[in-house]
Amino acid sequence: MRFSAHRLNLVLLIVNLIGAILYVRAASLGWAIPEERAQGIHSVTGEPFVWAAAILPFIAGFGLLNFLWGAYICIKRKWRDGYLWLATVLIWLVAVRFDFAHH
Repeated sequence: MRFSAHRLNLVLLIVNLIGAILYVRAASLGWAIPEERAQGIHSVTGEPFVWAAAILPFIAGFGLLNFLWGAYICIKRKWRDGYLWLATVLIWLVAVRFDFAHH
């Protein structure tokens, strides 16, 4: 089975949407350390490190994927495919905004 370029772009958009949802889920675990909250401790000293460790794979993986996708669009000069790539930017901005709203 051979994918057309348009189908591949749609798949990448859907993968980014799923990745953004998983990012918010992983980041939400870092909003507060569950063990400390269960004991009534509301410390914020280690939470940024827990949050960063939880989201680092998403930022690195999807950052590289989207960089390569954008480079492909620019090299092949497929500017219409760039609209879907720009939609992923919007998806990630919404996900990051939602995440930061809970810090």
